[in-house]
Amino acid sequence: MAIEIKVPVLGESVVEATVARWTKQKGDAVAADEAIVELETDKVSLEVPSPVAGVIEDIVAEEGAVVGVDALLGLVTEGAVASAKAPQPKLADPVPAAAVPKAVAPAAPAPVAEASHALSPAVRKLVEENNMNPSTIVATGKDGRLTKADVKDAIAKGIGRASAPAASAPAAIEPRKSDVREERVPMSRLRRIIAQRLKDAQNTAAMLTTFNEVDMTEVMKLRASYKDDFEKNHGVRLGFMGFFVRAVINALDEFPAVNAEIYGDEIIYKNFANIGVAVGTPQGLVVPVIKDAQEMTLAGIETAVTDFGVRARDGKLGPTDMSGGTFTISNGGVYGSLMSTPILNPPQSAILGMHKIQKRPVAIGDNVEIRPMMYLALSYDHRIIDGREAVSFLVRVKDSIEDPRRLLLGV
Repeated sequence: MAIEIKVPVLGESVVEATVARWTKQKGDAVAADEAIVELETDKVSLEVPSPVAGVIEDIVAEEGAVVGVDALLGLVTEGAVASAKAPQPKLADPVPAAAVPKAVAPAAPAPVAEASHALSPAVRKLVEENNMNPSTIVATGKDGRLTKADVKDAIAKGIGRASAPAASAPAAIEPRKSDVREERVPMSRLRRIIAQRLKDAQNTAAMLTTFNEVDMTEVMKLRASYKDDFEKNHGVRLGFMGFFVRAVINALDEFPAVNAEIYGDEIIYKNFANIGVAVGTPQGLVVPVIKDAQEMTLAGIETAVTDFGVRARDGKLGPTDMSGGTFTISNGGVYGSLMSTPILNPPQSAILGMHKIQKRPVAIGDNVEIRPMMYLALSYDHRIIDGREAVSFLVRVKDSIEDPRRLLLGV
């Protein structure tokens, strides 16, 4: 019996993926839950397992194809043995092209496309103000009408924008001569989407960066004194990220706008802290999220950070690991960066950049001392966060790191 292999749910706001690689080919034997195809989304790479033990009967979506959620990838014959030729797939209707549709919500109410007159004044105003194309937005209102909620949801997910004017299309690139010393490779889907999202963040948000520097003396002393006992008791190394996550959580309590997001013409304040920790991988930057970090101990945070780092480098992160973040921390210091201006991770409104610890002469009272110093950078969306809030937030993080007792006392 032929069992369908379909694209699983890809995660929050992710509607399509690229078939990166088939690890099994037509006629190959597979075990139940064995990975047979790798998909690449704009957030993460994931493996699709075989639902049953058997033989790959057919591959419908070839490598490089763009597939939507629930699209057919291939067929596996349950219980078959890979001896002779696998039976020819019995496809009632050849699906090749149809199996790679653009991911659109199936059987959704018809969008209010052609009838702009069917839009209510409030909906039309929202559509025009945000340069939306109503024909691409799924309508959920009565009789297939588009509602304000439909438009706001599309805005938040970054879909339904009207086509940009032709002038904004990239100018035709003049063909360049090949050089035998050059190598051309296509950009991966993950890299293309990262590039697009970073550019979109710059184009959408009123992004600004404020800087400060933090004296790492006290937190380094604390770490040196207890790191062995910490690892012995909790089974995980004590790093600096846990301290910064705790410092950020304390500061978010005091300045909730830094943890908020813009949704249409509303501001959503989050009464929880889902902290994204940027991790560099060979495929690009990924941001796994520590969910409800405000409820976690320092050991719990360090365990989560370590686990995410290992799984990110092994390509084992799932879509749920990457979704739901409210604030992001990026540590360019592990690569030697002394200072940078991190780019927002939409729809979040702020991101903290950590950097290299470097000994520098600083004035302590009337004396000059050599101290381990780190530059901090907070990039934020000025549409929702005022300069006073951004600067005060960063000072609060600085104070907590320079006097780690604050983290224990919550002051």
